[in-house]
Amino acid sequence: MTAYERSRIIWRFADLLEKHTDEIAALETWDNGKPYEQSAKIEIPMTVRIFRYYAGWADKIHGLTVPADGPYHVQTLHEPFGVAGQIIPWNFPMLMFSWKVGPALACGNTVVIKTAEQTPLSAVYAAKLFHEAGLPDGVLNVVSGFGPTAGAALASHMDVDKLAFTGSTDTGKIVLELASKSNLKPVTLELGGKSPFIVCEDADVDQAVELSHSAVFFNQGQCCCAGSRTFVHERVYDEFVEKAKARAIQRAVGDPFKEGIEQGPQVDSDQFEKILRIIRSGVKSGANLKAGGDRFGTTGYYIQPTVFSDVQDDMLIAKEEIFGPVQSIFKFKDLDEVIQRSNSSRYGLAAGIFTHNLDTANTLSRALKVGTVWINCYDVFDAAIPFGGYKMSGNGREKGIYSLSNYLQVKAVVTSLKNPAWL
Repeated sequence: MTAYERSRIIWRFADLLEKHTDEIAALETWDNGKPYEQSAKIEIPMTVRIFRYYAGWADKIHGLTVPADGPYHVQTLHEPFGVAGQIIPWNFPMLMFSWKVGPALACGNTVVIKTAEQTPLSAVYAAKLFHEAGLPDGVLNVVSGFGPTAGAALASHMDVDKLAFTGSTDTGKIVLELASKSNLKPVTLELGGKSPFIVCEDADVDQAVELSHSAVFFNQGQCCCAGSRTFVHERVYDEFVEKAKARAIQRAVGDPFKEGIEQGPQVDSDQFEKILRIIRSGVKSGANLKAGGDRFGTTGYYIQPTVFSDVQDDMLIAKEEIFGPVQSIFKFKDLDEVIQRSNSSRYGLAAGIFTHNLDTANTLSRALKVGTVWINCYDVFDAAIPFGGYKMSGNGREKGIYSLSNYLQVKAVVTSLKNPAWL
């Protein structure tokens, strides 16, 4: 198939996705528990935008002509790998579907994608729309199943040429090992995080509180890049803590299909119990519980928006990826200290900086060992902005031009020239 025809199919699919926003948003909320307004107004439109972005790339992927020292014509070809195996998580099912499938198809690969067992519905619906858009049979294959069975089979399969995984760091290690033990297929990994959100002494506290609140509580806290370590300068710390507490108490929790709800239930009982266990460990280790700390209501996997102050770096709530609605607030004195403490984590996915001082922003953005730095904003996921981690938050980049290299191999073709007019 020509690159232009691939582009047209992906574009037609994006149009169909947009047309069926209400249905797909409902599937996302039924499966995951996130607020329907979030699904319909934020995530599905972002998914549409991602596919349109890659539709635009499909016919602009090409190699180079390379000068050589001698009578040779040298060109590079950018070739698809072939079969791309992809494993996506349950926290943003359709967005992760777009981050994986979009570039893979644009580059000319076929795809076998395994959805999370908690959230299988939207990808199946999307695959149906892809066929309606004209995608040939066998190009996109959706497998619903569990990690140790379906996921392991995909990672180990000798006919899978490329693997991409988004999920926890511990599972990412297993996926990488299975790939290396089979056919040594290349693997890109987007893994866990424990991202710092740094509020500097010159910050507008009210704005910083609202932004940090969104950074950690969005999607029930089930974000790999959640700003779950809130570092606040000692000069504004007390004011910040009290206002963060008040904002958490005000957060609207309940039925995710009701208008105005900000937080629905956690995805399942395992996640629900894990979060409550870590909250209990925070109380036991001496952190100051300022808000929440227990389940919300008596039924469902709802958790109260929880805020801890006086958190120390050696506490479990400071080190482990909670993946829940829990904000841990730390106090710092100067930039050197907050840089060192921010970088002490094994993760390096993202960071937020809240300051009006350009020098401070520049110093921190270059010193923090993370893949994305947001300055006076957070969770900005434009289709063209690359996303990925340092250290144990993974390797490779999703979105943007950088993601194309995940699904292309480079071949050098060298042809001898006879009596060339020029070199």
